[in-house]
Amino acid sequence: MLGKELIRKAPKVELHEHLDGSLRPETIIELASRKGMALPSDTPDELRRWFSRGSDEKSLTLYLKAFGITTALMQDRESLKRIAREEIEDLAADGVVYAEIRFAPVLHTREGLDMEDVVSAVLDGIQEGKRETGIEAGIILSAMRDQSPEISLRTAELAVAFADRGVVGFDLAGDESGNPPKKHIKAFEFIREQNFNITIHAGEAFGLESIWQALQICGAHRIGHGTRLTDDMRIENGRIVKMGSLAHFVQDKRIPLEMCLTSNIGTGAAGSYPEHPFPLFFRNSFRVCLCTDNRLMSNTSLTDEMEIAVREYGLGLHDLEKITINAMKSAFIHHDKRLKIIYGTIKPGYSLLREECGLS
Repeated sequence: MLGKELIRKAPKVELHEHLDGSLRPETIIELASRKGMALPSDTPDELRRWFSRGSDEKSLTLYLKAFGITTALMQDRESLKRIAREEIEDLAADGVVYAEIRFAPVLHTREGLDMEDVVSAVLDGIQEGKRETGIEAGIILSAMRDQSPEISLRTAELAVAFADRGVVGFDLAGDESGNPPKKHIKAFEFIREQNFNITIHAGEAFGLESIWQALQICGAHRIGHGTRLTDDMRIENGRIVKMGSLAHFVQDKRIPLEMCLTSNIGTGAAGSYPEHPFPLFFRNSFRVCLCTDNRLMSNTSLTDEMEIAVREYGLGLHDLEKITINAMKSAFIHHDKRLKIIYGTIKPGYSLLREECGLS
């Protein structure tokens, strides 16, 4: 079995991490003190445990409640810039070589910033982090399902407007139930007309209709989570014996599935690690990658997620490399840049690890 420190050294690609779900507890304490905001605890370890209690107790209500604190602290330019910079620093320390970080600009406009200010501040922080660490990163702007289609369209327009500064995609997040993606069709039509990139949270808390709409109505290039794709499969003794047309479409068209093990269990999208569909998808040649979703709320990292996959599903170093290359192939940057990272960083990095482990 691969050890955690060896896994930490492995080059990684993060495609699904929320900025407001990945703050450092130390930073939360400092920013809250400046704002005079009361916190559940003023010590980092206790605060970290408080933020992850929703995941620990498998309570979606508690899980989502924690975002009320983080977003409240992300309402001014300097805080946004700092949090974005620290995000890159933390990812680099975990062995991540390329990352796409997402957030909803409208959630950070309560104290006077407009959405352009928010995006600009986050991009400034990302650029600082990239200069300090040397890793590559971009941001994905999220619209929220429960907000008006007009805000979604404005977010989509911002994503395209900031494409030359580091915005790489557009996302739709939030509660799937009662909030179908087609409600925001004008935003998706705009993105598609501009030849831009789309990922959509789908099939996490709702079934096949959500995934189908994301792909066939809204034109998603990737799916966030997608655990409910198993609803389109007949599974016997841990094996897929029959698939429906949607599952075949996802497999045949190599639609990437951004899978978040710990987050899915903490929010109830999967009952346990053995019940999670990730290994089923991976072993049946779906293009899957591992992601953290919310490092703070799920008390995890990409190293942790890979370690879980090694422990629970018997994955080896070759499998982790394949998952990482899957992710890099699916990144929202140009083809030549993807190849440069795959052949210049990921493959050489795994080759060195194999030598270190005495593997051929």
